Amino acid sequence: MTCSVIILNWNGAEMLRQFLPSVVRSLTPHQSPITIHQCSLIVADNGSTDNSLEVLAKEFPSVKTIVLDKNYGFAEGYNRAINQIDSEYVVLLNSDVETPEGWLAPLLDYMTVHTDVAAVQPKIRSYKQRAFFEHAGAAGGYINALGYPYCRGRILWHVEEDKGQYDTIADVDWTSGACMCARTSVYKELGGLDARFFAHMEEIDLCWRMRNAGWRLACVPQSTVYHLGGGSLAYDNPRKTYLNHRNNLLMIRKNKKHPHGVLFVRFFLDYAAAFFYLLQGRPQSFLAVFRARRDYHRL
Repeated sequence: MTCSVIILNWNGAEMLRQFLPSVVRSLTPHQSPITIHQCSLIVADNGSTDNSLEVLAKEFPSVKTIVLDKNYGFAEGYNRAINQIDSEYVVLLNSDVETPEGWLAPLLDYMTVHTDVAAVQPKIRSYKQRAFFEHAGAAGGYINALGYPYCRGRILWHVEEDKGQYDTIADVDWTSGACMCARTSVYKELGGLDARFFAHMEEIDLCWRMRNAGWRLACVPQSTVYHLGGGSLAYDNPRKTYLNHRNNLLMIRKNKKHPHGVLFVRFFLDYAAAFFYLLQGRPQSFLAVFRARRDYHRL
């Protein structure tokens, strides 16, 4: 069994310094229970203009690198990196994730036994509030009837404390791109992440396609990682608002059977959300919803 852990980096030299040491330690054979797996750690640099490559060369010489010629975004950046590997499994790991010892073995072991599973994730807890789940993935993701994603341990902005309430392995609708372990062959066969998304919800779209193709997905809570979150865009950033609204509509249109009824309802809900942003004093997020709907139709 072979596995490649890939961290996509863009201008994240300080993130690498802060979080990469834990990943290196957790994958060192004599410090990890992963003795039957051949695991390689790769940083794919997405056209960084800071000193990321210098930091990698000088401070992490054992870490393999893939250097892309420009910033392709989260989706296409990962696609280009994964197209260069041939391992059986691939882990998409955010650059702001701390990994404790033993985090990877439960994920690989579960997928080895359950051959109908295309992707899994660990429990994802907050790096800053370590007893609480983290927004991006928590204990596994679901999609409601209107196409809105949510998680075990997180609904809207409310995040739960982890008290063991989600310590059972569970089938989920999507696994978080903050830490997703997938079968490389399935990833490639389905075309990987949709580059049109650029970033945000691209992993949910891929997971939906996996499920439509007959595969299962699961959260394996015997593994836990700690995610800083908001490393690329803050949660209230208008760019994030734009991408989330646009990509969510595109994802529904692509994957949901008979999507037109849902999209009709979403027309009203999206504009209600826009005016909610305006009432919050966020005029740029208000405008972002209008741009998102315009560009969704263009796509």
